[in-house]
Amino acid sequence: MAFPALLLVLFFAVVFGVGATGAVLAVGVAGAPMFGRLCQTLVAGVAGRDFVLAARIAGVGRFRILLRHVLPNIAEPLVVNATIGAGGALLTFAGLSFLGLGVQDRSSYDWGRLMQDGLGRIYVDPLAALGPGIAVVLAGLAFNLSGEAVARRFGVPSDLVLGPAHRLARRRPATAPAGVEQPAPGREPGVVLDLRDLHVGFPGSQPVRGVSLRVREREAVGIVGESGSGKSLTALAVAGLVEPPGTVEAERVELLGTDVRGRSAATDRLLGTSLALVFQDPMTSFNPVHRMGSQLAEVSRRHHGLGRRAAAARAVDRLRAVRIGDPERRARQYPFEFSGGMRQRAMIGMGLMGSPALIVADEPTTALDVTVQQQVLSLLQEVREREGAALVLISHDVTVVAEVCERVVVMYGGRVVEELPATELHDGARHPYTRALVAAVPDMETDVEQPLATIPGRPVDPRTVTTGCAYAARCPLADGRCRTEEPALDHAGSDHRVACWHAGEALLPVPQVPAPATAAAADPVATDPVATGPAEVRR
Repeated sequence: MAFPALLLVLFFAVVFGVGATGAVLAVGVAGAPMFGRLCQTLVAGVAGRDFVLAARIAGVGRFRILLRHVLPNIAEPLVVNATIGAGGALLTFAGLSFLGLGVQDRSSYDWGRLMQDGLGRIYVDPLAALGPGIAVVLAGLAFNLSGEAVARRFGVPSDLVLGPAHRLARRRPATAPAGVEQPAPGREPGVVLDLRDLHVGFPGSQPVRGVSLRVREREAVGIVGESGSGKSLTALAVAGLVEPPGTVEAERVELLGTDVRGRSAATDRLLGTSLALVFQDPMTSFNPVHRMGSQLAEVSRRHHGLGRRAAAARAVDRLRAVRIGDPERRARQYPFEFSGGMRQRAMIGMGLMGSPALIVADEPTTALDVTVQQQVLSLLQEVREREGAALVLISHDVTVVAEVCERVVVMYGGRVVEELPATELHDGARHPYTRALVAAVPDMETDVEQPLATIPGRPVDPRTVTTGCAYAARCPLADGRCRTEEPALDHAGSDHRVACWHAGEALLPVPQVPAPATAAAADPVATDPVATGPAEVRR
């Protein structure tokens, strides 16, 4: 971008030599960097999307990801810019010939050469010079208009654009969805997920630090905490979706008794059939240029070896199972034609394409109104009961977790600070942070005359390495030991664990600042005898 394209063309035309070949090379070399930069920017914007990461985890090759997931999503701007570039190249090439750097052979002609020859007779025969110029303008417009038409074709492509997905998919032996790979023998009975001492790191930060979690069959476990506590990263690490430069280290990550820390065909198949991950933003998880039915059917084609028709029929059946009306028609639609609640239900249906033993719902009700939130939560409960699957619900809403889940895991600063039954969340919580979270949720008995309860300070920065309790800087009970020694997650009951040196102690009352009675009291600067000038200026 530092050099004008025309100056680069003139420079390369001199380097490559006068003539048609030199002019073509000059135009191509000068225009390639801009087009390459555009391609790199567009690809970088798509490569980090959730559906591309999921395709990588499923074992899809890089070439197929490029054809199936990346190119359709960048085809429209590429086609438009390519046709605009073609029109610009035509004009530039004609300009080089007009300046004497392009076609100069007497036996060859182009529009620039014709304009140069006709310039001397422009007063006698104007069309001799204006005619080639008009032709260049019309050709440039034709390139632009044709590019717009082709771009609309690529904007929402069907399977006919790149060919059916089953032509690119590797053939697998045909097996029914019921034939999901069974867990390895020897695991502890009834345990679906066994996570021990999980650490997730990135250059300069450690967002997850020593998380351990065990989920049993048909159990509903809620994970709560402020943003940045490491909840979503824990779920992504279990699913193998943490991409480099992120690193995942753990003593144990077992799903149905199988170690899923390494990448192999067996672990990919197990994660694709026995783990259903519901993302908080399904619009970024679904591929926007492929139909919903084909995206759901891809799970069965890849992991179950079903044919195209059988996989499509199962996709329709799964959409019907999650209460989407007219599933046959909806399967032919694109993600943008679904409402937010329907996309979330379709995401749950994608997880049900196999026989999931564990459903991980990462804030599934984000940005949904309360009515749709209740529908999604009820659907998760219904699916859990019907499929016999365990549920891990990640949410900021403590009230929802207490109602839906049987056990609650509280995370702060990348660590588990308390684990307790959901029935004890409001009255039996022992960690100051857990009690602060519960107190921050207003209810019908909250005094409307008093300010709402808040947690002072800010969450801990993942880049900060703390030596003691991560919550010490915000805790009203913190002392010198809290700031120097990290408490272990010890048992505080049969089903209760807490990491705190002052677990269960009475919290000190937080001083409440009364609301100002007058406008002058509301503005401390206005009452400052030192301040001068209008109040608005002082603010």
